[in-house]
Amino acid sequence: MRWKVNNVTRGRLLADRAERATSFADRFMGLMGRRSLDFGEGMHIAPCNSIHTFFMRIPIDVAFLDREGLIVKQIPAMPPWRMSSVYFKAHSVLELPAGTLAASETQEGDRLSFEPVAQPGQQASSG
Repeated sequence: MRWKVNNVTRGRLLADRAERATSFADRFMGLMGRRSLDFGEGMHIAPCNSIHTFFMRIPIDVAFLDREGLIVKQIPAMPPWRMSSVYFKAHSVLELPAGTLAASETQEGDRLSFEPVAQPGQQASSG
């Protein structure tokens, strides 16, 4: 299942092909090993309140979200081989291509929404 991620506060699309990582294995792997992350792609990791970019090859924009989808902290262009602080107010993390947050003028305090996108042959369902 892919997800469409909108910045509701600014009326901007952040991703139209985001993946969701909820299992331990998917959360652990995240974006490790990817050679690129195109605009429109992303990874929503839940639950999560800190990340690392060990073994990653690309910088990423990071938005830490509370349970209501409000951005409580963002890190633009976090380079590989770094570790974030723990953000106790965060419930999940959205990882995006570097430059997405700046291009969309996304700020801490903005509200994001997630909408399932049906793949060919599938029906969209909320979750």
